[in-house]
Amino acid sequence: MAPARPACPVSVIMITLNEGHRIQATLQALQWAQEIIVVDAGSTDDTVAVAQPLATLVVHHDWAGFGAQKNYALSLASLPWVLSLDADEFVTPELALEIQNFVAQNGNGFLSATLPRLSTYCGREMRHSGWWPDPVCRLFKRAHARFSDDLVHERIITTGPSAALEGLLLHDSFQNLDQVLHKLNQYSSEGALNLHRKGRTSSLGKAIGHGLWTFFRTYVFKLGFLDGREGFILAVSNAEGTYYRYLKLMYLCEQGPSNTP
Repeated sequence: MAPARPACPVSVIMITLNEGHRIQATLQALQWAQEIIVVDAGSTDDTVAVAQPLATLVVHHDWAGFGAQKNYALSLASLPWVLSLDADEFVTPELALEIQNFVAQNGNGFLSATLPRLSTYCGREMRHSGWWPDPVCRLFKRAHARFSDDLVHERIITTGPSAALEGLLLHDSFQNLDQVLHKLNQYSSEGALNLHRKGRTSSLGKAIGHGLWTFFRTYVFKLGFLDGREGFILAVSNAEGTYYRYLKLMYLCEQGPSNTP
């Protein structure tokens, strides 16, 4: 049976896949929300078992890409305000109180709000490298927003200006290099397919050029060198992800045009 909920009229939506090792802390920090919806893509660990006592609804939905998966979760929300989170994100007490006050005042005329996100990479808080400041739009009026249909790096499409909240959203992005390499492969594949569907083309030269530019942008122009060794590691992994995304796009283009709208 789902736990009793307080009166803060916000629906939290979250998509998951094998997040049993960290979803408990994430959901426990959200018990002030009236509705928590978890859409699981077929976890083989204990994600569902951990989430069920802490959420109002846990459902299975086959993976459809980040944008489509989150739009499905959004379709299940029933309250006027929606807070979209990932399982590796943690709402601090200060941010939780700020969100509750914002919703209680019906947004003070705003239809959405950005949250300042502080991310860690292999155990280090990243204050540069393009990762900070990192305001992300995650709180919005349900009737005035949707997610883009991108397979990866989806975004919230909303109208009008967003308010800027101040409480921190903590993001445990990558705990170790195994996760970095796994996500690098996943995101580069989905990113290549996304570009292919949009009619983009690539070549070996483009892959090399985009990869090199990504490294210099992260490490030099975004001051990644100030993040120590993790700044360098992040710059290299970003470059690799971009390089492989455009290589995969090159091979997709050689197979012919995309048949997916």
